[in-house]
Amino acid sequence: MFGYFFACITGFFLMMILHLWSVEHRKLKQRFGEDKGIKIGKILGAVSGWMELVFLIGFWTSPQPRFTLFSNSSVLLPFVGLSIPLFHLITAIPLMIAGAWVAIKAVKEMSGEVGFVVVDAHSVPEKVVKSGPYTIVRHPQYLGANLAHIGGSILFSASYALLFTPIYVMCNYLISWKEEEELVKELGREYKEYQENTPMFVPKIWKKRKVCGKDLTKFGPRMNKKGSDLTFSWRFSQPVH
Repeated sequence: MFGYFFACITGFFLMMILHLWSVEHRKLKQRFGEDKGIKIGKILGAVSGWMELVFLIGFWTSPQPRFTLFSNSSVLLPFVGLSIPLFHLITAIPLMIAGAWVAIKAVKEMSGEVGFVVVDAHSVPEKVVKSGPYTIVRHPQYLGANLAHIGGSILFSASYALLFTPIYVMCNYLISWKEEEELVKELGREYKEYQENTPMFVPKIWKKRKVCGKDLTKFGPRMNKKGSDLTFSWRFSQPVH
């Protein structure tokens, strides 16, 4: 039973290696030349990205012990003959929709800012994108992937996949760390400032502001929309004297 899941893990780790290699733009250009190095990076990025998605779905659907949370009530999907616990359905669908929305919104924002499409996501960066979901976290695609994985694991009652979640999140962290290492080399101080002001995965729920020499924590998120950009502002929980 574990064999199929282990095969997906092995494939995912192999694709992760290709992914890490695809963002080493300088090394690829030094080894293969300017144009060829860029093309190889794009190919490695496209192959690893799509195959990571395939193996992610494999985590959920491969044979493994299934679990049920809180209730035995289930919903039967007639076209595929799949029975899903009702609580799993209610919990998983919002997570998967939120994850997909964040990831797609991030790709659209990147495309609008620098002209990249999905297969160009590993291309040489042109500038720091700070709009849309990038105002909230530095890696919205991976935040979306983490949410989708948790949702998919619950939806399919996949116990191995759910137990694999901390490792999956850590893998996305390592990929993000490697990408940022290269981004700092290529974009310099501007990206360092972006790192300092924007969290990697987890949105900030509070900030501190110094007023009259004292640090005052601001609570209560408010969402403001300016065009297509989504930003957060904050209000004091009590008056400042």
